[in-house]
Amino acid sequence: MIREPLLNSNPRGGIRALFFIIANEALERLASFGLSTNMILYLTGDYGMDAADGAQLLFFYSAAASFLPILGAFLADTYVGRYRMIGFGCFASVLGMVLLWLTTIIREAGASTCSQFSGICNNDVTTPQLLLLYSSLGLMSIGAGGIRSSSLAFGADQLSKRDNLKHAGIFESFFSWYYVTSSASVFIAMTCIVYLQDSMGWKVGFAVPVVLMMLSTLSFFVASPIYVKSKAKANWLIGFAHVLVASFRKRSIELSSHHRDEVYHNRKGSALVVPSETLRFLNKACVIKNPEEDLMPDGRASDPWSLCTVDEVEELKALIKVIPIWSTGILMSVNVCQNSFLILQASTMDRHITSKFEIPAGSFYAFLLLSSTIWIALYDRAIIPLASKVMGKPTRLGLKQRIGIGILLSSASMTVLAITERIRRETAIREGISDIPDAVMHMSAMWLLPFYFLLGFAEAMNGVAQNEFYYTELPKSMSSVASNLVGIALSAASLVASFIVSIVRGFVSGENQENWISSNINKGHYDYYYWLLASLGFCNFIYYLACGKAYGPCKGEGRGIAADDRGGLIDDDDNYSS
Repeated sequence: MIREPLLNSNPRGGIRALFFIIANEALERLASFGLSTNMILYLTGDYGMDAADGAQLLFFYSAAASFLPILGAFLADTYVGRYRMIGFGCFASVLGMVLLWLTTIIREAGASTCSQFSGICNNDVTTPQLLLLYSSLGLMSIGAGGIRSSSLAFGADQLSKRDNLKHAGIFESFFSWYYVTSSASVFIAMTCIVYLQDSMGWKVGFAVPVVLMMLSTLSFFVASPIYVKSKAKANWLIGFAHVLVASFRKRSIELSSHHRDEVYHNRKGSALVVPSETLRFLNKACVIKNPEEDLMPDGRASDPWSLCTVDEVEELKALIKVIPIWSTGILMSVNVCQNSFLILQASTMDRHITSKFEIPAGSFYAFLLLSSTIWIALYDRAIIPLASKVMGKPTRLGLKQRIGIGILLSSASMTVLAITERIRRETAIREGISDIPDAVMHMSAMWLLPFYFLLGFAEAMNGVAQNEFYYTELPKSMSSVASNLVGIALSAASLVASFIVSIVRGFVSGENQENWISSNINKGHYDYYYWLLASLGFCNFIYYLACGKAYGPCKGEGRGIAADDRGGLIDDDDNYSS
């Protein structure tokens, strides 16, 4: 019988630790998204904010919750460690959610009941009440930054410091199921918790996320004795600065075509002896010109701004190398940012499931989460086992293959959406309601499901593979930052999507010509806009092929992914604490 090394080679870490980490992240997302999804109604109804002010407040909250994981990742990697960062995030989230819940149950803490969207309240909202509201949202943002910044990388740490894995399946399955549980949590939050808030009120609707966040914290700390806890390393940003400055100072050095002609500074115990040939000008930073002047008696560099180790040079190269492939994820994520236009489409279509039940237009985005979750499960538990059985050997798609398939499928999904929009628009014109933008036509909103089906498949392939790609290719000292690169791409995609809309709105204008993105969806040409996105997506796929070819093979290709095998980009003397 084959015994799983993750469960037997060391009492710490392994698969059993992953369950608690994934549960912590899933419950946190369930709680936070359960609060934020319906928050606009609470702000307009109980605090008397108008829709614009409420939306602006939630925008700042969302922006903070998206940015702080990047800051948290940096602090976790360089100063406090991932375990402490997640623990801090748990306490901050619990405190923030408790404060928000208190605004619903303590008269002096919360605002008086107001008429929704009217801004008419029984009493004016006081400054302390607003400060309490802002504090609760701020603490929730900080908590999200602490947990989401380090959860994925901390889970991957549990597969480190083990015997090499026999195959890539365990590592890949962890990333897949992490993505599945996160998506499923958001889906449940957008449906079940929102329903509780609408039907049972804010006291119960806000109390449920508080309980969930407490369970999230408990699930994390209860497994503390079995975690592998890697200590924070030196500041990698300073290390990168060392390399850039040292290579500039030594710009006059002529590198020979043979590594043996130079003497390089190596980190003690490192597997890297000589630097790679890519970005060769950076190799000057680790060349020893005069051992007596450049090195101290213990072997360290006398001036790190003039001499770096081969590892530091290769770490900077690794980050620079992934940037082109990372950039391809920005344009793909633009397609995911089109939800507001999709709501306009769905609102004009027949959304009835039965004669009495109608799906809200804003809930159709949940089909994307549901689709991606189903596809990940099918890929991991059905498609790959079946393919391996047919081929007669373990078979898996490579990371770059899956990223490329996701980009191509994303472009295809926009093509499907463009065709659907053309049919919807022609139906509106045929039924004589083109001048009534909010009229509902005799066309089922289920026509939108093929788009969500394809885009969900694209997200399942690309999203999981990107996370795994960054974690595998970047040095271990940057694991938390690597796990947040997809989030950074999503933030950049929002800006790019806004820029594209601005260009499109200014492209077609005139007295007799409606803009593609018109306020009257029946008069505009949203189908042209979607065709533009589909074309950009296909161009992005061609760009990705070029980036993938230039990048070369991934470090895990052809031999499975070993949790600590990153081409020598990690220390052999990693420090761990219990």
